[in-house]
Amino acid sequence: MVFDTLKERMGGKDELNPMQIAHHTLFTAREKLDLLNQLKAEATGAQAEGDPVAFEPEEIDAAIAEVRDGVERGVGTQTVLKGDF
Repeated sequence: MVFDTLKERMGGKDELNPMQIAHHTLFTAREKLDLLNQLKAEATGAQAEGDPVAFEPEEIDAAIAEVRDGVERGVGTQTVLKGDF
């Protein structure tokens, strides 16, 4: 019998990078921005303390800009069921 782990149920070993979050279809634009801003705050804090970071703040800024650009074009303003940016 194979036992799965919580990590495997959450998507396995694949981790989302900031640009994948920006283009993820299950998140609304607001949720994407919230996640990316939280990620940026954590990365900036870790850098200030000299800890290694998984993603550079510039990479996160690019993903935030991508979401905002999509919203300006009208993508991401509908519910998740209708599709999102």
